[in-house]
Amino acid sequence: MLYFDHCASTPVHPKVADTVYEVMKLHYANASSLHRAGTEAMKLVERARSTIADGFGAKPGEVLFTSGGTESNNLALKGIWSRLGRTARHMIVSTVEHASVYRAAKQLEESGVDVTWIPVDERGRVSVQDVASAVRDDTALVSVMHVNNETGTVQPIREIGAALSRYPHVRFHVDGVQAIGKLPLGFREWGVDLYSGSAHKFRGPKGVGFLLVREGLDLAPLLAGGSQEQGRRGGTYNVPGIVGMAQAFRLATESLAERRTRMFGLRRKLLAELARVPELVLNGFGPDEEERTAPHVVNVSYPGMRPEVLVHMLEKHGVFVSTQSACSSKSLQPSRVLSAMGLGAERASGSIRISFGDEHGERDIDALAERIRSAVGELKPLERSRG
Repeated sequence: MLYFDHCASTPVHPKVADTVYEVMKLHYANASSLHRAGTEAMKLVERARSTIADGFGAKPGEVLFTSGGTESNNLALKGIWSRLGRTARHMIVSTVEHASVYRAAKQLEESGVDVTWIPVDERGRVSVQDVASAVRDDTALVSVMHVNNETGTVQPIREIGAALSRYPHVRFHVDGVQAIGKLPLGFREWGVDLYSGSAHKFRGPKGVGFLLVREGLDLAPLLAGGSQEQGRRGGTYNVPGIVGMAQAFRLATESLAERRTRMFGLRRKLLAELARVPELVLNGFGPDEEERTAPHVVNVSYPGMRPEVLVHMLEKHGVFVSTQSACSSKSLQPSRVLSAMGLGAERASGSIRISFGDEHGERDIDALAERIRSAVGELKPLERSRG
């Protein structure tokens, strides 16, 4: 089996799996309890908080634990709006955001919020000038993701943050779920106010994530409950998940430069192999534009072919890839991201995403390329019969 769907979920690091098991076995007390077992569990939570804060140059109190990226993104948009909605009526969101941002913004729009949807170019990148020009006196929030989950396109986060520094009333949210462990990270120095992360995207456990919240920023909770997380996110602490996430975060970021170099090498090799398959078209940035793309994602289209047909044909050959994002993979609609890039209905309706990670090497890329060629070869008669 060749698993090339890391953007959907990554295999848990063996060390992390061992740690989660040990914490589950030994530290099962509620971290909010006042007795010694509870305080020992809370020490683990706070140590994990410091680990993640250090990786961003943030303060421990700026790390808020959640159940994952979807909750973090919803909390960022709706939590800000609950606090600022009386004085601000406007929000700015890019058209290529993950569904958890896009649909949260749509819900707010349906409730009366004025949302400006920022377009992208044919590579899926937003214009800093477009974002800055959209700011109004009543703008509460700008939300632009760090790395696109379908194409791997890297957005100009630092530059957007600098442009927004002229508007101190505007909060800047970044969905960083696909960036952690793949790109250098910044927070305060980038002008970011809120940054979302999810453990299972960087070899941690599922069901746990975080939201960085700049010190002094008022954020309303999504859930009514206890006073955990400074009253902003009630609920019993997932101590094993939080500890496992912090360990996975440390492992993913401590050797970042080396891992990026290796993954970019694999990406270049894969793109060279796919260039030999004329039926496939690359979506996003090529090998000569690596500063604008993440090192672990390749998105290609087989115009005129339904993506699920190609996915299942590759599965028959022992290869696992995806269509669109995992959250939207069962949809038969064209990719919203590729449509926003203006790539046309055939390309937007016929794309697959290949994403890889630490366990892959050049032999895996060779095997993947060979099986893609075989799968496309088997599908060619079907394409001709359709034509």
